[in-house]
Amino acid sequence: MLRTLHFPQNQGWSRGAHAEGFLERKRRRKGHTLNMWLYLAVLMGLYYLVRWYRERQVVSHLRDKYVFITGCDSGFGNLLARQLDMHGLRVLAACLTEKGAEELRTQTSDRLETVILDVTNTESITAATQWVKERVGDRGLWGLVNNAGIIAPVTYCEWQKIEDSVNTLKVNLIGVIQVTLSMLPLVRRARGRIVNVSSFLGRLASTAGIYCCSKYGVEAFSDILRRELRHFGVKISIIEPGYFKTGMTEVKKSLGKVKQAWEEAPVHIKESYGQQFFDAFYDGVKQGLLGCSTNLNHVTDCMEHALTSVHPRTRYSAGWDAQFYFIPLSYLPTSLADYILTRSWPKPAQVA
Repeated sequence: MLRTLHFPQNQGWSRGAHAEGFLERKRRRKGHTLNMWLYLAVLMGLYYLVRWYRERQVVSHLRDKYVFITGCDSGFGNLLARQLDMHGLRVLAACLTEKGAEELRTQTSDRLETVILDVTNTESITAATQWVKERVGDRGLWGLVNNAGIIAPVTYCEWQKIEDSVNTLKVNLIGVIQVTLSMLPLVRRARGRIVNVSSFLGRLASTAGIYCCSKYGVEAFSDILRRELRHFGVKISIIEPGYFKTGMTEVKKSLGKVKQAWEEAPVHIKESYGQQFFDAFYDGVKQGLLGCSTNLNHVTDCMEHALTSVHPRTRYSAGWDAQFYFIPLSYLPTSLADYILTRSWPKPAQVA
């Protein structure tokens, strides 16, 4: 019988060749990975370059276009009205009070006109729509900015009165829907823009429960409206600000509402949470309010871009906190987002 002879030196050579082949394959895989990341970086760079170029294109004949803005007594609406007026657009500013309207008129040119509007009152909305129609005529309404909004006391849902919740929903959501549907024929005629002010809290519910509900509703209404009006040439944009210093976030007033809500809460709720819990919660709200950004232009610049750019964005995240913390956090798995948001929250006194 023939026997196969094995030579030790051949075994060593075989192992060496195998090792070299393995290293070569490893180097190739590493090279492929680096190339993949390089291609991805180039594609991302090209994407942002093209987006930058497209977003720099401005709509023509802006001085002939009318923009209707709600909630112009103060805050974002007031600043946007002055900003657009300064840039030559024809601003139709809706204020809740005559005092707010008069103050705004003294700060702007004769082009800007004001009207009194309560977004929770159907008759007021109808009258405002007729007022706008008389001014825009056959040209239609180029821009509608739904900015008016309120916030109920920043508390846990259990502490909040139902009437405060209803009022928040009536202004922030039902009001937006009613004003939009009333003005929509005018916007459609101009193939114009609708800009709805939501919040990062419309993407990530983390505090002020009913306010979050209203802003989630604004997001949903805007999304479905954008799809329904696509073929009419009407473009819908959503503004999602972070924390900014406006009348709604005025420290003394807001903290007073928080304390009042706690004092008026039923006894069994106070016993469940405990005074120590409330004190810690109160301090957290205070720190959040003190940290609000004072640069409202971060928001109004987004609004202006949505109204004047040939290619407006669908969503604008305004403020560093919204862009780099809250909105990215909304994409995480729910359990992880819950942990990050609540890890520093105080514990109630009566925890089972």
